[in-house]
Amino acid sequence: MAENTDINEVNDNRTWGSSIVVGGVEYATSLFWQSLQNQDNPQPEVIESSQGVLEGADLYCIKKGKTPQFGICVSADGYKQSEFVAAPAVATALADQPSFVAVFKVDNGWWYICVRDDVILANGDMLYKNEEDAKKQFMSMLMVPDWRLKIAPPEWGIEETLYPTLTDIMQRGSRVKLQKIDTKGKTFYIVAAVVAFVVLYLVYKLFMMLFSAPPKPVVVPIQPKVVAQPEVPPEPKPWENLPQQDVYMQRCYANVLSLVKIMPPGWNIGLVNCSLSSTSTSWGREFGRISTIDKALSESGVNLSGRSIAPDGNMAMAAISMGEIATENSEPTKNMVDLKNILNNFFQSIGQTVELSDYTYTSPQQNVYFSVKFKFMSNYNPRIWSNLLTKFSGLEMNTIQYNPANGVWSYEGAIYAL
Repeated sequence: MAENTDINEVNDNRTWGSSIVVGGVEYATSLFWQSLQNQDNPQPEVIESSQGVLEGADLYCIKKGKTPQFGICVSADGYKQSEFVAAPAVATALADQPSFVAVFKVDNGWWYICVRDDVILANGDMLYKNEEDAKKQFMSMLMVPDWRLKIAPPEWGIEETLYPTLTDIMQRGSRVKLQKIDTKGKTFYIVAAVVAFVVLYLVYKLFMMLFSAPPKPVVVPIQPKVVAQPEVPPEPKPWENLPQQDVYMQRCYANVLSLVKIMPPGWNIGLVNCSLSSTSTSWGREFGRISTIDKALSESGVNLSGRSIAPDGNMAMAAISMGEIATENSEPTKNMVDLKNILNNFFQSIGQTVELSDYTYTSPQQNVYFSVKFKFMSNYNPRIWSNLLTKFSGLEMNTIQYNPANGVWSYEGAIYAL
């Protein structure tokens, strides 16, 4: 009785839970997931992970599909044999959305599940007891691009998210149960190998006794099997391959000048936007004709990477390629507090209003990175700001926009912190 009480006390103190109840059915959550190479014989991979990656794991399940996986857990944490597992049910039910990130509000917390290219991430199945922990994890994964589906509680007010009923999703998914990890098979082969070795050794000794003088006893040690753990390549830090920011800002300025010089009669130019790949803008028709804008673009002397006319003939778009920009390692040198103080002091000294905000990003390998985001508007062009901003190590410009109507530039970016 005392042992069970201790386990319950540990479970109560955890920040995560091991199961949820959906539609009257209990499902296991918070498993550790890994890729499965051999579906026909998964036991060796499961046993290896239970002895190395998650030591003490004694239960597992298999997620089939385009990318097979297995999840492992420890029964002492509250898991039970033959218990249904939540993550495979949702992953298979949403198989038409191979990349999704979701948080479902359940009776005992907030269940977070993250599937990328049909793979449940290693820590992409977690039942958080604290809402803020679940929300932080969800927001950090939103920074990863190209999610096919984003699910979050409506009260969070996050744009472009849906909130389907978890019960309906579970009913469509596959029913996978936890099984005991069978270590007997491995023990049998080890014992058989030892017995075979002993038999061969005795035969050898008998042969030597019959046909030669008794040799001195030789002790042959049995070398323990060393299981090599798969090496996970180190994750590149986000600041190790940043495009050269001064080159990007110089090219942005040059491309903007080229586009704003294209002034076809009867057409008004809109905002000009710079990204790492191109500089683009559009013209709205006032009284001009398509032939006018088409001629202006053709005879501008600008090497356009793309151009198009809207189906209704009232808007034209054009872009200039940014070209290849070399990368560099721009390692941060300041912590968040010092960096914000330095930035505020810098912008105050030049009389420039700026908006600063903290940002934290958790990578797929669970590494946490910090940065200070900035946003401001100025009459000064990117060439001038390039000389001022690139002195901050860890700089990454996200967007630069120019408004030809008032000559104002808008800048958004971030600076990585320690």
